[in-house]
Amino acid sequence: MSLTLRSAIGGASSSTAVIVPAAGPGSKPLEASYLDLVAQVSRYQAKLASLGIGHGAPVSIATVNSYEFIVAFLAASWQRAIAAPLNPAYKQDEFEFYIEDVKSAIVLVPRGAVAADAPVVRAARKFRAAIAESYWDAERGEVALDVKDMGALKSTPQPSARPQPEDVALVLHTSGTTSRPKVVPLTHRNLTVTMKNIQDTYKLTAADRTMLVMPLFHVHGLLCGLLAPLFSGGSLIVPPKFSATDFWRDFVQHKANWYTAVPTIHQILLKHPIPSSPPPTLRFVRSCSSPLSPTVFAQLESALGAPVLEAYAMTEAAHQMTSNPLPPAKRKPGSVGLGQGVEVVILDDQGVALPQGKEGEICVRGDNVTLGYLNNAAANATAYTANGFFRTGDQGLKDGDGYVVITGRIKELINKGGEKISPIELDNVLTRHASVAEAVSFAIPDDLYGQDIGVAIVVKPGATLTVEELRTWVAASLAKFKVPKKVYFTDTMPKTATGKIQRRIVAEIMQKQDAKAKL
Repeated sequence: MSLTLRSAIGGASSSTAVIVPAAGPGSKPLEASYLDLVAQVSRYQAKLASLGIGHGAPVSIATVNSYEFIVAFLAASWQRAIAAPLNPAYKQDEFEFYIEDVKSAIVLVPRGAVAADAPVVRAARKFRAAIAESYWDAERGEVALDVKDMGALKSTPQPSARPQPEDVALVLHTSGTTSRPKVVPLTHRNLTVTMKNIQDTYKLTAADRTMLVMPLFHVHGLLCGLLAPLFSGGSLIVPPKFSATDFWRDFVQHKANWYTAVPTIHQILLKHPIPSSPPPTLRFVRSCSSPLSPTVFAQLESALGAPVLEAYAMTEAAHQMTSNPLPPAKRKPGSVGLGQGVEVVILDDQGVALPQGKEGEICVRGDNVTLGYLNNAAANATAYTANGFFRTGDQGLKDGDGYVVITGRIKELINKGGEKISPIELDNVLTRHASVAEAVSFAIPDDLYGQDIGVAIVVKPGATLTVEELRTWVAASLAKFKVPKKVYFTDTMPKTATGKIQRRIVAEIMQKQDAKAKL
């Protein structure tokens, strides 16, 4: 596939591309057609070029989900620059890490950020990155690029560029749960292959409209929430942030028919009334980025009357690798489905492919997969097999139908005296308890077994639960060696900005609290 983001989203259509819901009473939604979007991106690209932004220049974007984010992201990629989205809620130290790590040429910030001396502004100044406020200028009818500080950026105008398939369009960092975050470069080819794969998986067309609730600084939101719908000629509704209170109102008002989200968001939506007059019309619901328990799967399908399709993705694969298919094909609770445009194999410790039903490391190969981490030879040396498969670090198997079942992160498996225990299996059992809202299982040190099982539990409002009640309940469902040794009760579960629970972080926090309590 020789497409680039410019050619993939360059259609001259008057159909709706982007809707930004009204900000409040008396205001109107912003609605942009494909013609509008392409014109805005072209104008913004010219502005970047005039500042000296050209091939390979990192453009950090630290704004919320918005029309201006979309325009800036596409314009940077069209100009052969490298988009580097940042979580706008970061603290100054975090901004400093990412701005320095990618060597940002320019940092795009919200209107008013410079006057407020926002953390991102202080961080950009520290590393002499240019700073520009990027926002929708309603009076001019365009996305403004208001330069406040040129930093070290030379103002030598660059020619308007046309990207090539192998140009890096996007850099993102891995979550860094086991080491320093690694930089993942994704080319135009990587991105457009994933866009086509997602379109094929969910049969997306110009008739489809999605509600974008995932943040655009994350590969889930960028690829499945933004780029795949635009690639398909469909449209998207873009609120500045996820709001359970406003979600269904906007969903129905603007006639969305699908959405993709993490399990946390699905669970939040289940707690809010779903409108009945008129009800939302959903073609399907997609879940990705962390495991969806079979319990929540069943609750979603019952409440929404639509098929729930769990998928499996990684930043290194430009998001999607596998997914459960649309009806009439099978969708399986507890499985992440079939490979979608990628080869999926299960390998043993020696790199030998395993038969169906046998557990090993899930490995993938395809044109959506990055060719390697940036400036990290050590990580690249262990990330790929000799024949080019990317090692995901996830343990799993293929069932009798070839559907992939993830049993845990290889480094997160609980090894209790030689018994390998999947924390995901435990999570799914624990969340079936009537009093449990959230559950995360992890390894804790043990003198006898080396490791034993700890679990963190958030109890549902108004419910009560004791350690012994929970242990007895688990013992009735699982083998004795899988009964948790230690139960930690907590009011909230630590999550990333995208709503993903990081098992290792939860384990560290719970055990630190336990250690303090013993002092």
